Amino acid sequence: MGKKRSGGGLTGSQQAAKFLGVSVLSGVVMAGMAIPAAGALGLAAKGTVEGFDEIPANLKTPPLSQRTTILDAEGGTIATVYSRDRQVVPLTAISPYMQKAIVAIEDSRFYEHGAVDLKGILRAVNRNAQEGGAAQGASTLTQQYVKNVFVEEAGDDETKVREAQEKSLGRKIRELKYSIQVEEELGKKKILENYLNITYFGQQAYGIESAAQRYFSKPAKDLTLEESAMLAGVVQSPSRYDPVNDVQEATKRRNIVLQRMADTKDVSQAEADAAKAKPLTLKVTKPKNGCITAVKGAGFFCDYVRNSFLTDTAFGKTREDRAKVWNQGGLTVRTTLDPQSQDAANESIKDHVYQEDSIATAVTMVQPGTGRVLAMGQSKPYGFGKNETQINYSVDKRMGGSNFGFQVGSTFKPFIAAAAIERGMPATKVYPAPNKLEYPTPISRCDGSSWLNLPINGKTQTAKNETEDEVGPYALRTAMEKSINTYFVEMIGEIGLCPVTEMTQKLGVVPADGSKIPEAPSIALGSAELSPLTMANAYATFANRGVYCTPVAIESITDAHGKALAVPKSKCERAMATETADTINTLLRGVVDSGTGERAGLSDRDSAGKTGTTDERYNAWFVGYTTNVSGAVWVGSGGAKKITMENIVIGGKPYDKVFGGGLPGPIWKDAVSGALSGRESGNFVTVGIAEPTLPTGGPRGNKPPTTPTRPGKPGGDGKPGGRPGGQTGGNHGGATGATGDVQPQPPFPGISIDPNTAGVIGGRDDQ
Repeated sequence: MGKKRSGGGLTGSQQAAKFLGVSVLSGVVMAGMAIPAAGALGLAAKGTVEGFDEIPANLKTPPLSQRTTILDAEGGTIATVYSRDRQVVPLTAISPYMQKAIVAIEDSRFYEHGAVDLKGILRAVNRNAQEGGAAQGASTLTQQYVKNVFVEEAGDDETKVREAQEKSLGRKIRELKYSIQVEEELGKKKILENYLNITYFGQQAYGIESAAQRYFSKPAKDLTLEESAMLAGVVQSPSRYDPVNDVQEATKRRNIVLQRMADTKDVSQAEADAAKAKPLTLKVTKPKNGCITAVKGAGFFCDYVRNSFLTDTAFGKTREDRAKVWNQGGLTVRTTLDPQSQDAANESIKDHVYQEDSIATAVTMVQPGTGRVLAMGQSKPYGFGKNETQINYSVDKRMGGSNFGFQVGSTFKPFIAAAAIERGMPATKVYPAPNKLEYPTPISRCDGSSWLNLPINGKTQTAKNETEDEVGPYALRTAMEKSINTYFVEMIGEIGLCPVTEMTQKLGVVPADGSKIPEAPSIALGSAELSPLTMANAYATFANRGVYCTPVAIESITDAHGKALAVPKSKCERAMATETADTINTLLRGVVDSGTGERAGLSDRDSAGKTGTTDERYNAWFVGYTTNVSGAVWVGSGGAKKITMENIVIGGKPYDKVFGGGLPGPIWKDAVSGALSGRESGNFVTVGIAEPTLPTGGPRGNKPPTTPTRPGKPGGDGKPGGRPGGQTGGNHGGATGATGDVQPQPPFPGISIDPNTAGVIGGRDDQ
């Protein structure tokens, strides 16, 4: 008998000689194992020495796919995700009973033969010849391991999986050659360890550790004799011997394994009999895979983390490369999710909006200065059932959000103010701001062209304030606090669209569908469709005194071997002057102190924010911040059907009309208060904004003219629309005025105004 290696089996050359000896017995010997008509498959050539030599010498063993664990910022588990539920463990962490059971039933001569078991082959050929079919195979445990490697490498590709499992002579010979290599390189103990970690045990459990947890809720090292026998029996046919669905079949199979263990002297007959007498006792842990299992209502945050990984080139050049790494798993992903903030968001949502309500809400919080996403929740939970959804209302479409995002209403106005102040406009700026105002025209765009207020169905586009008594003139501070629509239309008419576009780009304000912010004055009323995360992170720039930081959700990642992967950090750049940000903070603090967001104001620390309500009340917002938390709350209809939030019951409370300050504001207040409970916040650096002297009458003191005067008509001196000497012309310049355009006589000295009152479009004011 040939000399054995320390790990058991013959040397590589002796195994090869044995294999070739077996091949020479006849082409029928190998074919007869399990393939009565191998020649008909055109694979006989692979049985020759020449065909054997053509097979590559090295088996490339792919790393085993494992579960990935997603943690919050404090190390608590949020969820486990995997393409295959597997936890790789060393042989020392596997019960000796399990090791003996799998060898006894799958390859009892494992420690006696090499990669090829000649005696087993001959026995199988004889048995199959007697029964006229493929009653018995002859694969060694090593060959089975090699086959599993091919199956693992095939992943979810059904064609490759079939090829890896096909009953062909070619596959058998390929397995045999690689088995020789594996035995030479690994030895018996490592092969057994690898086999127990790679093989499938049914119920979505790959590898013995996951199987032990699935069926018995215990680690593999603690498996008893009867438990080990049951799991070893499942391997041959996980569906047939599934103990969860067929206890009787599983018990029969277990007892066969126990008897086999007694026959091979791994246990005594008495031990085997005692184990057979015990009932099959399971303690099943249901498969928990994916973001649907996330705790703390963090299913959408979990999904955001996954999408962050799949869309970032730091984790692979292509999405396919990144998906391969993610599906390979074995990662430990520590995230930025703050448990206290997440709990606070969830509690606030539950208190104000019910899961079964016809509308939904989403709450997102980020940390100014770091871009860290602290919390992400919504009233419709992550799932597939009634009143559940897989659409993440907090993020853009490419990250799993809605197709378009949601119109933001007046929460867009601070971006316009920031753009104007950056261009040198004083915070004391006064505009006539009548109750109703025709959009000024032309308004310059970034590419040098102009937006024109061309008639639609005979009417030009017009903006209107929420209530009839909202009549200017107004200064910026009051206009922001009261959210005066016409004021900001006039402001955008004066500075042009390009400064606003450039400011939003610096603030990361991009529509949820990935398009560009439209260069049209309707953006003054919040026509752009954005996501809560985009809004929360943009407002965080104000809190951070003008420095914008990209949002991040992943803090660190380690692979299955504990090696740290490079993780992209937040990129911070100045978006506006410090003085500009301080001015916006002063203005928005006024909104929560005495303006439309008063119900959102915090009493124990500095806070600032802005309300927003869109046309038809399809969407309502509050976006606000302290020095260390910025949050956005959206309320609206998340589905295809838009719901007008009037005469509606939400969270068990009736609402005549939903405003940004009436429902989103209190949701924000409760969420942020909980997130900051026991935590310090700093104070804003504010600026002094003098109250300018307004034209006679002051805010609300001037009513719109009873008979609006159309500009551009002939008129004499002193008449609106005319010029000295009766000159005529059309006025489409609005607050800026176009060269050569005729300006109407303003109703307020020194302040230009376009008093036209044609059809209204755009967003609403907020209360």
